[in-house]
Amino acid sequence: MILNNLSLCYQNKLILAPMVRVGTLPMRLLALDYGADIVYCEELIDLKMLQCKRVVNEVLSTVDFVAPDDRVVFRTCAKEQNRVVFQMGTSDAERALAVVRLVENDVAGIDVNMGCPKEYSTKGGMGAALLSDPDKIEKILGTLVRGTRRPVTCKIRILPSLEDTLSLVKRIERTGVAAIAVHGRKHEERPQHPVHCEVIKAIAGTLSIPVIANGGSHDHIQQHLDIENFRQATGASSVMVARAAMWNPSIFLKDGLRPLEEVMQKYIRYAVQYDNHYTNTKYCLCQMLREQLESPQGRLLHAAQSSQEICEAFGLGTFYKETTQEIDARRVELLAKTPEEVGEPAEDTSGVIKMAVKFDRRAYPPQITPKMCLLEWCRREKLAQPVYETVQRPVDRLFCSVVTIAEQKYQSTLWDKSKKLAEQTAAIVCLRSQGLPEGQLGEESPSHKRKWEAPAQDPGGPRTQKPVPPGELCKKPFSTLDNGEESPLEGW
Repeated sequence: MILNNLSLCYQNKLILAPMVRVGTLPMRLLALDYGADIVYCEELIDLKMLQCKRVVNEVLSTVDFVAPDDRVVFRTCAKEQNRVVFQMGTSDAERALAVVRLVENDVAGIDVNMGCPKEYSTKGGMGAALLSDPDKIEKILGTLVRGTRRPVTCKIRILPSLEDTLSLVKRIERTGVAAIAVHGRKHEERPQHPVHCEVIKAIAGTLSIPVIANGGSHDHIQQHLDIENFRQATGASSVMVARAAMWNPSIFLKDGLRPLEEVMQKYIRYAVQYDNHYTNTKYCLCQMLREQLESPQGRLLHAAQSSQEICEAFGLGTFYKETTQEIDARRVELLAKTPEEVGEPAEDTSGVIKMAVKFDRRAYPPQITPKMCLLEWCRREKLAQPVYETVQRPVDRLFCSVVTIAEQKYQSTLWDKSKKLAEQTAAIVCLRSQGLPEGQLGEESPSHKRKWEAPAQDPGGPRTQKPVPPGELCKKPFSTLDNGEESPLEGW
């Protein structure tokens, strides 16, 4: 997803503020539907983003930034590509620039969080902690402005004195940022404290770049008309709405607030269509329900333990079934393409023993797995421990693992949804091909076990492995703990 070179304009805009756990893709799309001009993602920490890999998700038509644990840290799509701003938490200019280079082709703007007072943001010198270090602020923003073609902004809180606040924002303006968002409260103040509209107004009157007013949800903004009143009270170019939008994102709608039931159903539809994790969906819906959490529907939501159960609580059971079937059909269609078409690397699999097997945890006693059985067998036979080489298929993010024992490779032809499952199926292929027990419930030890035939090796030379197949490899040697569970060896 490559954007054009048009700059994002921050003049006279309605903006969804960055909110932790709220500003994920479904909420951003919903805010855009209801009239928001610009939407910010939740603050994402630079160190976490630098661990992510950019993945084009053809099944969902999204671009995903995926962490090593397979969690989607940031997901975006074409519908918001010209209006989404990526907000990051950072305290280092070079790290920040590295993150920008990772995401800049998929977002419309970059923002640095310099206003959040919470510990998760201020630790490590991020968030509002940056306000006490103007030199670092200048270095970070200057580096980003020079290093990207995307407009760069920052979001701050006001300082204890007006003089210090104005001095800081002037210095920020000189870095070349496109706009500055101002939460009109001090570091120690919370929503119950009044927002300092007069300070925002003084900032707006001092700077030549757009000023975005934030912090009005508690006292000023209850309906759409209040947004313009808040803008006039602060003299700002634009208004950024946080909690009022979290409670009901139709606050951006000129025609007035829509019924909450309608808004929530629309949010749920986006959440299912874009495979939002049900815990995040549930959290956002709880923020919308607020005082209605004890209602019958609120109790159903509280009890829901899956996206399907959330949909059923809101009368969307049929929608969930039909949508997930459509997603599964798209996945099957993409998988039917050749490896070259889906971008999967062609691999030389000659010499690999394959079977179509799956690992079903219910078929095994507690604490017993095929991997454990294979590891113990290798120890008894004085063979090197199994080495698992796992690849992930970009089209659907499924995994396949190859296990190597005595230079022979084994794998299942069926792909799994996690590395752990893929490794277990590879172990099953190896055990079954050798006639060895794999630890299933009720399994009897075979009366005739095939003798392991290890390939001939140079007695004086080290045991070597064949070249690793191309792809995203995750070698993960395991040791067995005293309680029989498997654990990654130190350093993995």
